[in-house]
Amino acid sequence: MSGEVPRRSSDAARPGRLSRIPRGPRPEAVPVLVGRACALVGVLDIAAGVFPRFRHSRMHAIAEVLPGALGPFAAALSLSTGVLLLLLAHGLKRAKRRAWRAAVALLPAGAVAQFTYRHSLVGVLISLVLLAPLLRHRDQFNALPDPRSRWKALANFVLMSAGSLALGLLVVSVHSGHIIGDPSLADRITHVIYGLFGFEGPVDYRGDTSWTVAFSLGALGLLTAVTTIYLAFRPEHPAARLTAEDEAALRALLDKHGRRDSLGHFALRRDKAVVFSPSGKAAVTYRVVSGVMLASGDPIGDVEAWPGAIERFMDEARAHSWTPAVMGCSETGGEVWTRETGLDALELGDEAVVDVADFSLAGRAMRNVRQMVKRIERAGYETRVRRVRDLGDAELERIRQAADDWRGTDTERGFSMALGRVGDPADGDCLIATAHKQDDHPGPYGDLKAILHFVPWGTDGASLDLMRRDRSADPGMNELLIVAALQAAPRFGIARVSLNFAMFRAALARGEKIGAGPVLRAWRGLLVFLSRWFQIESLYKFNAKFQPRWEPRFVVYRAPADLPRIGFAAMQAEGFVNLALPLPRFLRRRRLATPRPCAHATTAERDVRAA
Repeated sequence: MSGEVPRRSSDAARPGRLSRIPRGPRPEAVPVLVGRACALVGVLDIAAGVFPRFRHSRMHAIAEVLPGALGPFAAALSLSTGVLLLLLAHGLKRAKRRAWRAAVALLPAGAVAQFTYRHSLVGVLISLVLLAPLLRHRDQFNALPDPRSRWKALANFVLMSAGSLALGLLVVSVHSGHIIGDPSLADRITHVIYGLFGFEGPVDYRGDTSWTVAFSLGALGLLTAVTTIYLAFRPEHPAARLTAEDEAALRALLDKHGRRDSLGHFALRRDKAVVFSPSGKAAVTYRVVSGVMLASGDPIGDVEAWPGAIERFMDEARAHSWTPAVMGCSETGGEVWTRETGLDALELGDEAVVDVADFSLAGRAMRNVRQMVKRIERAGYETRVRRVRDLGDAELERIRQAADDWRGTDTERGFSMALGRVGDPADGDCLIATAHKQDDHPGPYGDLKAILHFVPWGTDGASLDLMRRDRSADPGMNELLIVAALQAAPRFGIARVSLNFAMFRAALARGEKIGAGPVLRAWRGLLVFLSRWFQIESLYKFNAKFQPRWEPRFVVYRAPADLPRIGFAAMQAEGFVNLALPLPRFLRRRRLATPRPCAHATTAERDVRAA
């Protein structure tokens, strides 16, 4: 990477390695502690609503003067309050203002239910004790809402229904001393389901226990319905998208500074949001996934203005109580991120970069690639490498449809190293390499057999974005097209090509060498095992065929405890984990007239294995 890393005047000299940079401060301790206490109180309230009241408590004499109907009602109130407090606990940990308001309203209701049903003074005091720090530290609960969509209503309905069924079965069963007869498990489940809808089931009780059970089950059913309706009909706050003005500003920055980072052009994904430095000379693009504010690559623009954009990024994370993280930044970017924010950095893997001037099929090291390419060429395949702007509309549409049909998964994959579209008029500088073969029985896409898509890396580089091939084509299509693109690169003024990202490449390479220690061998063995699902090893070996130089990439994070959450959010962003229900494929096919998102090269891992 060129350019000097910007430093503040107070910064001391710092080594270039990114291991163990001191961390910044954790979020406020009060919201975290209050959230945990809220979860505990929620569990106590649920227990108070489920289990029978204490008939011989000290408060029994006072409770005797209360109306008898308050008992079943208080049980239902305690159960509902407990469930809601459990749901609010995570929001309180993240200092969400709306969660604070709801908790302040629910805690007194829980205290009343504890006194009325359980006759428990301790339960009342626990709720009021938690209420005190909520009111005292109300200024710390000021985080803004997260992006949200209608899918949360469906998720809430499924989870609340399952939880209500389990809790309801517990409510029905704990009153075994008052059950008439010996109902079966099926009868009890039927009673719960009927009760959730407000009807009487097949289980009978002695005394007023039937009212208590009925009120509790009805409250659970009503709670499921109300929360689902609220989530379904509340105003949506969709995830931010790049506006036309934002995209124009980013393109202007890339025109001046785009050659610094091979991932720079991927900042133009239109499902990302952006924050700019005060001067407008630098920017950070990101997406919010499961409460993680996930940036990718280095900041865009003038390296001297990076600190301003990073500061805006961190301000946005604090305002919403999001967990900040960066995936795939370079060593220079990691140094700036860790110094400006106090975050940590961990090496994630290596990017394979091929210098076009040094690439050749000659030599023993390239024998396998050379033989495969010659074999495929003899089979009648030919290649074409062109700029997107040079393709006709009909051919471009055919390529888009083929890329969608040849995708190996139902969901689009890619985020940090994926543009998310093919053939957009604004992306005329992108390269498309295609493989063709004349067949006696051509498929729906004629002689088209494989596609590679590259995005610009400054004015003299290209970065691999997408690899797709017809599953009926001969193995080796990806090798054929990569070689064709590298050989055609000088014609387009391209001096360097970035290929796939190889996660944990250094561990795989060192672990297979003679003299590797037991820990390193065990780590490599685990990576090889995980490669059955994620193709970690096969992708590394595929990249290594082209004799690239390896550029390390890093993940920047706040604390080790955040890494599992960041990893899960990254897998969601990349498309490996999909929590939403996708549209049926025949419905998605109707929308092909609009340029569709496309996956990054790493999403073609199945192609790599087939090769």
